[in-house]
Amino acid sequence: MPSLKEIKGRIASVNSTRKITSAMKMVASSKLHHAQVAIQNMLPYETLLEHILKSFLAAEAEAQTVYDQERPVKRVALVVFSSNSSLCGGFNANVIKLMQHAVNDYAEQLGADNVEVYPIGRKVAEKAAKLGYNVKGEYADMVDHPSVAPCIELARALGERFVKGEIDRVELVYHHFKSAGSQVLTRKVFLPIDIQTELERDHERDLTSNVVTRKAQEYLKKNRRERERKEDETKPLNDNFIVEPDMDTVLSQLIPKLAHLMLYTALLDSVASEHAARMVAMQTATDNADELLRQLNLQYNKSRQQAITNELLDIVGGSVNN
Repeated sequence: MPSLKEIKGRIASVNSTRKITSAMKMVASSKLHHAQVAIQNMLPYETLLEHILKSFLAAEAEAQTVYDQERPVKRVALVVFSSNSSLCGGFNANVIKLMQHAVNDYAEQLGADNVEVYPIGRKVAEKAAKLGYNVKGEYADMVDHPSVAPCIELARALGERFVKGEIDRVELVYHHFKSAGSQVLTRKVFLPIDIQTELERDHERDLTSNVVTRKAQEYLKKNRRERERKEDETKPLNDNFIVEPDMDTVLSQLIPKLAHLMLYTALLDSVASEHAARMVAMQTATDNADELLRQLNLQYNKSRQQAITNELLDIVGGSVNN
């Protein structure tokens, strides 16, 4: 049985660790709130752009652009989102696992040299380099300071390479943020853009709370029912469009904007999911520390009581002998 000094040392060590995990949990909670606000500020633009595209494409059935044309796949680019730091549960491990699965799938068909990886985050960049993948660029700053400008630059670079035929397919690998307790690992096609799939993607989000409760899941269900009711009540779209100067010019402006939005949304989703995963991981660590402290305190009290009892027995025994 450990001595009282050893138990006190363990209690002090666990207390110190608990303070760190509790502080990290509060920091992650604050960062999650800011990430949720960023998504909430982006949603009106996303909704309006979607309405414009949906209305236009519903009216112009022949509308096509180079960005949504399928072609034989000879070279693929994967844009993978992770964090720059650890201590966020299985967040990075899950993303890296899905990236490896995607790379292996394409490597069997096209060869490893024809699969490029664009790492958004230090963790996935380090792992991709360690595995010997064809890594393109370094974008760790996008995770620390998420903004739309670098997303536009990256989307434009990928779009230009796609138009030139240097790459035939671009996929995004990231966590889709639904709520503080639900982040869905997602792998979806970025180029060529499937307009129908993009407009029908999952819109359910809980941006009102950073607490992992059943209430958040109920909010998502209620939000989904409300959205379905509004869609049922939506009036027919106006199909009387006058396109100026021409359809190709209009689509060449709208489609790249949708691509920029897809990349920026994936970045915000990944950042919010990282903070949510870290918050949950640190909360779990704090709870485990509390349970361990309870057991150590109980063990300490038992050992101390046993020591006191032994001392009393020695005193009583000495008195009897005298």
